[in-house]
Amino acid sequence: MAGALVLLAVLLPSQARAQDVRPYEIVGDAIPVPLTAAKGDPVRGRAIVVDRQRGLCLLCHTGPFPEQRFQGNLAPDLKGVGIRLSEGQLRLKIVDSRRLNPATIMPPYYAMDGLVRVGRNWQDKPVLSAEQVEDVVAFLTTLTETP
Repeated sequence: MAGALVLLAVLLPSQARAQDVRPYEIVGDAIPVPLTAAKGDPVRGRAIVVDRQRGLCLLCHTGPFPEQRFQGNLAPDLKGVGIRLSEGQLRLKIVDSRRLNPATIMPPYYAMDGLVRVGRNWQDKPVLSAEQVEDVVAFLTTLTETP
C-alpha cells in the first residue's frame, strides 16, 4: 500500500502547497461541508477523473468512459457512484480514503499526513487542490446510472 501511495504522490504533484490545504471535519463516514465556497464544476471534475496524469482514477477504477481504453479493475466501478454514495462520502473518499479503510490502495488526494518516501519536489503538496477535489465530487455525483 505504501508503495502505491508513494508512486501516486510522485506521479500526481499538485500546484497547491500545505499552507493552501483548508481544514475539514469528518463526521461519521463523510466530510459534509465542501472544501471551498465555490461549487465544484462537473466538467472539470470529469477531465480530472479521465486524465491519466492528474487523477489517475482509471488506473484502478472502471466507469462510463467509453473513449478511455484500459480502465482498471482493482476498485469499484464508478458507474452509479452518485447513487451509492453521498456528496460528503465521496469527498472523504477522495480527501483521504484511509480514514474509512486503513488498508486501501486509494491514495489520499488531499490529505498529506502519514505519507512516506515522497520526493522532495512533491513534499507538502496535496495531489489535488481543494477546488479540484470539489470538481471531482461534483462530477461523481452526476454518475447516477446503475451498473
